[in-house]
Amino acid sequence: MKSGIGIAAVCAVVSTIVGGAAYADTSGKKIAFSNNYAGNSWRQAMLKSYEIVTKKAVADKAVAAADIFTTADKEVPTQAAQIQNLILQGYDAIVINASSPDALNGAVKQACNAGIVVVSFDGIVTEPCAYRVVVDFKAMGNQEVVEMAKFQPKGGNLLEIRGLAGTSIDDAIHAGILEGVKAHPQFKIVASVTGDWDQTTAQKAVATVLPSLPDIVGVVDQGGDGYGAAQAFAAAGKPRPTIIMGNRQDELQWWKEQKAKDGYATWSASIAPGVSTLAFWVAQQVLDGNKSIPHDLLVPYLAFTQDTFETELPNIPKGGVASHEYTQAEAIAAIKANMK
Repeated sequence: MKSGIGIAAVCAVVSTIVGGAAYADTSGKKIAFSNNYAGNSWRQAMLKSYEIVTKKAVADKAVAAADIFTTADKEVPTQAAQIQNLILQGYDAIVINASSPDALNGAVKQACNAGIVVVSFDGIVTEPCAYRVVVDFKAMGNQEVVEMAKFQPKGGNLLEIRGLAGTSIDDAIHAGILEGVKAHPQFKIVASVTGDWDQTTAQKAVATVLPSLPDIVGVVDQGGDGYGAAQAFAAAGKPRPTIIMGNRQDELQWWKEQKAKDGYATWSASIAPGVSTLAFWVAQQVLDGNKSIPHDLLVPYLAFTQDTFETELPNIPKGGVASHEYTQAEAIAAIKANMK
């Protein structure tokens, strides 16, 4: 994933926003990460990226601590209690991947009232006092259908695989897919299953409904479920549909093998797991006194086409996800790009 911002521009932005030593005011600050789920390859890559970047940030004295807390389940009350506990522990900022866009707002408001900076990403919160690092997931869902129409111009029946129920990501991608189908009435969603952004879960869910479905021309999904869907269709002896992918190594490897066999074509997109590191740097910048940072920061999703995915594949660890870890300079540049 490329930032699209040159070195000179980044340096200029750093000078404009920071105006001095980057770490001068945050070396004693503590940032906590509240994460509601770690059960798939994307979340594991997210945590790994966050740990790599924040470990160096602590060593460089950018912050005093950057601790990670993952809940034992996916439930909103558990994460709300976790956030309240982090408030009591005296953290200066909390980065959140939220289990719900609105059900955590009470706990988030408590944090803000205690003077704590809150930055949500991926699974965002709607509480106005929080910052949000967002991808236009609705646009991504819509684009899935746009791309599907290129591969299946005559249309047909679609199977939708949804993500983690109750999250802002699942709601937004689903809304985008529905919007795309409305604009392309040659397609019809005949079934929807829950895959939790995980290939094993998706494979089981798809395998359960396949026997009762008419012929499927395409699978629209949310990432982490493409390979599992492919395995389910193969095991059932069903014709291979066009499956939208989600930038996972196993998906792209399967795509490469199918392309080599008979020219199989599709499209892949996801948010880069390393966006967690952007959220960390946003929290650090707010703690550093930068009051002009917008509360809503839009970042692009990462997409691969028939012509580009094979170049990226060798860079993705086995079982991993295509990603990018943000430096502080890149984070500042991303902030600047969102300033109006």
